[in-house]
Amino acid sequence: MIETARLRLRRPVFADLDALAAIWGDPRVMADLGPVKDRAMSAATLERHLGYWADGFGFWLIEHNGAVAGFGGLKPGAPDTPIEGEIEVGWMLAPDHWGQGLAGEAMTAALDWGWVNLAPPRIVAITAEQNGASRRLMTRLGMAQLPDLTFDHPQFDLADPCRRTVTYAIARP
Repeated sequence: MIETARLRLRRPVFADLDALAAIWGDPRVMADLGPVKDRAMSAATLERHLGYWADGFGFWLIEHNGAVAGFGGLKPGAPDTPIEGEIEVGWMLAPDHWGQGLAGEAMTAALDWGWVNLAPPRIVAITAEQNGASRRLMTRLGMAQLPDLTFDHPQFDLADPCRRTVTYAIARP
């Protein structure tokens, strides 16, 4: 578990499915992240994320004032992408927690945890090219865009506007 001034980041459990399904099922959240997920898709996504913890790291449930505010942390880079084999930082917040600096606070803590507990030369982040909010946060976190690692994400259909993906990275301090 990680605690910051305003947040608690803890390992998720399957009992968190309802809260996460509400986030993954919200079209505002998923607009730049991929298709809205129904409960079954959310359960499969949570199972995948729980599995990442076998490597000693993963996404945390982000709690703010006792409520689930979001989901984020560190995970293995997606297979069949330029970041396969890297450690990726990622996040999503419920809309009622947007605009408060919570994602930045949570991901600063996640990066700090990663530098102490893992040994990567860098940590990467990816997002849809159109996702200006995440790209701005990546920059605020000290990440720089890697133009040579812009790619079409195989997870998305050819016509999906989220398919064009940009990569950012931050080197180990």
